[in-house]
Amino acid sequence: YRAKIYVYDNSDQAVFVLLGDAGRVLTGRHASELVSNYFEANGSEGADHLVPVPEALISTIGQTHKFCVKVTQHNFSGDTRAITVTKILSLDTPPPTEASVGSNIAATSGETVQTENEVCEPFKTRGDSADEESIRTFDSVDPEKAKRPRRDD
Repeated sequence: YRAKIYVYDNSDQAVFVLLGDAGRVLTGRHASELVSNYFEANGSEGADHLVPVPEALISTIGQTHKFCVKVTQHNFSGDTRAITVTKILSLDTPPPTEASVGSNIAATSGETVQTENEVCEPFKTRGDSADEESIRTFDSVDPEKAKRPRRDD
């Protein structure tokens, strides 16, 4: 998988890039299955044919997920400006403890958890159609404005 998800809230937007198993976990389908279905339905169409978004992706609207994201300078350089989703956690995954995040302070529910440059955050999408908004729990795609857990060194 390599899929871009455009995430909106009332004041800002972000782009998440799903890689590998994160896309399969989100949609419940392997990428190869989506590609096969596409060619079965559209194999005889020309290159300029508009293809509808697969139902497996549309059905993710309105679902709630916890995303682990990897943030590096690459995510904010040039034209990239996207956050890479490395994993989708179960909603019942407990927040990390101090032991599980090493020297970082454990975050409470709803806060960002950062371990080195990988961040796990709760995330919710809402709406009944692709036109409705999504909500993300961080303030900005700007790395200087992103929420960070406080450290008590």
